[in-house]
Amino acid sequence: MSQFFNRDLCESLVDEFVPGFSVRSTCRFGTSLMSESCMNITTRAQFESQISQSELQEIRGKCSQFLEDSSTCASCISSLSRVGVTLFRDVDDRNVSDCASYPFVYATAFANRFGPTDIGTAKRLFTFDFTFTDRNTKKMKIVFWGVLAGCFIGLFGSVLVVCVCWRRHRKWRERGGNFDPAEMGLVLGREMISGRNSVIKFTFEEIKTATKNFHWENIIGRGGYGNVYKGILPDGSEVAVKRLKNCSPAGDEIFAHEVEVIARIKHVNLVSLRGFCTATLPLEGHQRIIVCDLIRNGSLYDHLFGSGNEKLSWPIRQKIAQGMARGLVYLHNGVYPGIIHRDVKTSNILLDETFEPKLADFGLAKFTPEGLSHLSTRAAGTLGYVAPEYALYGQLSEKTDVFSFGVVLLELLSGKKAVISVDNDKTLLLTDWAWSLVREGRAREVIDEGMPELGLPEVMEKYVLVGVLASHPLLYCRPTMSQIVNLLEIDLPVPPIPDRPPSLLAEIGDIEQQSASHSGGSTFMSCSTCHQPFCCKSDHPILNHRDNEGSCR
Repeated sequence: MSQFFNRDLCESLVDEFVPGFSVRSTCRFGTSLMSESCMNITTRAQFESQISQSELQEIRGKCSQFLEDSSTCASCISSLSRVGVTLFRDVDDRNVSDCASYPFVYATAFANRFGPTDIGTAKRLFTFDFTFTDRNTKKMKIVFWGVLAGCFIGLFGSVLVVCVCWRRHRKWRERGGNFDPAEMGLVLGREMISGRNSVIKFTFEEIKTATKNFHWENIIGRGGYGNVYKGILPDGSEVAVKRLKNCSPAGDEIFAHEVEVIARIKHVNLVSLRGFCTATLPLEGHQRIIVCDLIRNGSLYDHLFGSGNEKLSWPIRQKIAQGMARGLVYLHNGVYPGIIHRDVKTSNILLDETFEPKLADFGLAKFTPEGLSHLSTRAAGTLGYVAPEYALYGQLSEKTDVFSFGVVLLELLSGKKAVISVDNDKTLLLTDWAWSLVREGRAREVIDEGMPELGLPEVMEKYVLVGVLASHPLLYCRPTMSQIVNLLEIDLPVPPIPDRPPSLLAEIGDIEQQSASHSGGSTFMSCSTCHQPFCCKSDHPILNHRDNEGSCR
């Protein structure tokens, strides 16, 4: 009978389904009882020869079903019992138990189409009640309904996305294909992120409580846009509350959209935005408020031009320069559509306790549409930091931020402000002053004389050249921020800088004198750093091969 149902297989299956269960001890079956034959039956053919064909067909018909159901199991057992009576003929008492078991073994191994491994078969024919079966069934039901619900939600979400995209496309077509930042999302990496997210929308009362009713002692910054207050939220976290002035409800929807989208941007060199508030009040008028993380160490402006602060060492200034550049690279290239800051200046560069710079004030940020080299818009910024093409024509591009970065870098290196006051009530742009020294081969004289800890002279000169190059008046002569990061962090020489047109603040006499002095000479700077000009045909490994957009045209 071993060919019917292998004894070791049976025991292993029982042990698998019921760990710790012993057939021998529980059922009091000895090995001899399980292996001894009944009426010398050792094969399947011998067993089938002992019973009639009608009984055999009845077993196959009644026991080939799923025996987990009580009625089908009872019908199968009834047939097996009748077969057992046939086998009991001419059997002594010693082998009765063996013969009684054979019909069940036969039904399990051959008649039942689900086979001996079926849990229902073992449970009904051998009366093994597996409590874990119910648990597995419940788990399978949970998995089944979970998968079904997931598929339904996925299908519903896909249909919803298609509908939203179709509606936005229709609106875009109705507007004649014009770009609208309020209808755009933002992509971080490769994932499109909607403007609607979990950014906190504070009530005006919550803001008043956090700032102690905008108490003057909590003012930590002032500007043309309004005041910045220190605030404490109910959870004890400290925040910076920027209260904008001269606002109207007209642009609240776009304002809220930009704040919600920008709040999703996270970078070590960008200030994290917590939330916002818009409200119209009887006495205070219309309010627009931005809530950001509080950066305790103040701004770069405070450390460069504030009273009582020690001058920054070269390692700190170098760290600040590289961090500013990386933050702008992320705004330009790390999100889609790219974000143009538009107001990069020393007061918008905040420093944490380790002097890690963080770009702040995204209130002027705009989104650049794909495929357009610039975005004409209302000029906004600070005198001395605004690129000429933006100030004169409102032409905005990533190179606008590059110009402002160049100005801030020169401020950082020289300790001088963007607009310098000179004798006879005249003003001079820092970029023009630095260029005048660079073109005479005196780039190192731009470095702050009182810097407590200097760096390598050639490295400091290189940073000066990058600042002058980035703040070049001609847009296409400026590198990209990615190229600037490479120049600041990789040991590569800075290519020569093209000559500059007359300053916006220059007088007629100065322009004529400058024009005469350059009528027969080279249009590129003359200094110790002599390489190919920064143009399209430059052989410079970073500026030409990696990004031709920054080349001079």
